[in-house]
Amino acid sequence: MTDTRAKCLAVTGATASGKTALAILLAEALDGEIISCDSMQVYRGMDIGTAKATKEEQARVAHHLIDIVDPTESFSAAEYAALAEKAALEIASRGKTPIFCGGTGLYLEAVRTARHGAPMESDDAFRREMHALAEREGNGALHARLAAVDPVSAEAIHPNNVKRVVRALEIYHLTGKPKSENDRGASLENPRISICNLFLDFSDRALLYRRIDARVEMMAAVGLFEETERLLKENKLLPGTTAAAAIGYKECLSALRGEASREEALEDLKNATHHYAKRQKTWFSAKPHIRLLADENGEMRDTDALLREALFHARAYLKSDL
Repeated sequence: MTDTRAKCLAVTGATASGKTALAILLAEALDGEIISCDSMQVYRGMDIGTAKATKEEQARVAHHLIDIVDPTESFSAAEYAALAEKAALEIASRGKTPIFCGGTGLYLEAVRTARHGAPMESDDAFRREMHALAEREGNGALHARLAAVDPVSAEAIHPNNVKRVVRALEIYHLTGKPKSENDRGASLENPRISICNLFLDFSDRALLYRRIDARVEMMAAVGLFEETERLLKENKLLPGTTAAAAIGYKECLSALRGEASREEALEDLKNATHHYAKRQKTWFSAKPHIRLLADENGEMRDTDALLREALFHARAYLKSDL
């Protein structure tokens, strides 16, 4: 039976791997439009630190889901997935190719699977009660409570990871079902769209790290500290918010508060981004993807050769019946 889902491409990979450039070239070749898949690019005013596509790049190809949320607001993967699915279907309805581009694996996975409905509710009073129980009786007692109702999740979550233990208990409290059962139900593929993930990988991690370091230096040169200071003065980087804890802004805030020099902040930013890139590689390597090597013999691959390979896989997928 022919699959009638709308076909989408995705260009993913670690930060500074060349995703934006490749996605734009693919969009130009395939009459596509880009859907940002970056948990920080949704925030208005956070431009330099999130490496948003420039105005010139956005003029070349239509971009979606950039600058849609104020930095003071929270924004979840489920909210993203609902908006991204809507955008992808609208793009496809016009005969164009939706192309996701970004490094937030959780966001793409939320779209790719059935985890694209309304975000699960929360119960702040219940959370406070569980945290109080852990304070009063210890983490082991809290974990034992989880083991009694959801032994599968309890096996996967360390007793000292109180936040995750509480969330698993909260899910059981809200749904009457163990988190592990909810997770199994959320592993289905999206019934409306399918995604072919072109993953930009590096065989030489040192090359990727050098690209990251160069990007950090460039961000500082074009005004990252000034952007952070402006957002701070506008009360857009409030303590406890996702935006204020974002890589890049967190380190700049430390320098602006006098807790570190600018040079120290930039080194911290480089190291934090190295660790983040490693986590991104691990995440995407464990998900369905087509691996495209961005490097060759310690250098970046020729752009034309990389584009030809990406187009080969993309066109084969777009023509297939799945």
